[in-house]
Amino acid sequence: MSTVVIVVVIVVVVAAVLAVAAQPMLRRRRLRERFGPEYDRTVTESGDRRTAERELAERERRHSELDLRELSDDQRQRYTTRWTEVQERFVDDPEAALQDADQLIVSVMAERGYPTEDFDQQVADLSVEHAEPVGRYRVAHEIATRSDGNGVSTEDMRTAIVHYRDLFQDLLNGDTSNEKATRS
Repeated sequence: MSTVVIVVVIVVVVAAVLAVAAQPMLRRRRLRERFGPEYDRTVTESGDRRTAERELAERERRHSELDLRELSDDQRQRYTTRWTEVQERFVDDPEAALQDADQLIVSVMAERGYPTEDFDQQVADLSVEHAEPVGRYRVAHEIATRSDGNGVSTEDMRTAIVHYRDLFQDLLNGDTSNEKATRS
């Protein structure tokens, strides 16, 4: 009888050790799925996987505290009209269109409830729900900030407009109704 108890205790201890050992792997997988390429970028930038994962978990925590909201149909229509104007302006004045696109993204973010004071914080907050287009947003913003006569090609500016459009559409169609509940 005591042999059975010992075996059961060993099995329970081994199961507990395996469960504890699996936690970091499960967390890593969840963060990779959630953040996609942003996970890899953050790991590369920090130089340490654990530091990067703490940073991403902190982004999730901060994001969960934001009071995000969906846009109304009227707001979507208004922003869609403004986006069309940005694209039309690109033909005659690509540099100004880039600036307008950047400002339009910030306006949509503010309307949705994102803080917009600091670009790095914007990107961090966006990466939680909009991981796919946020890397392209970084590229677009960098091109836009260089476009003030510093040799940025029209093709680079076109690429930036396309990148801005990707995030714009993602923000416009974002659904915040159940995201916090399903991700918690």
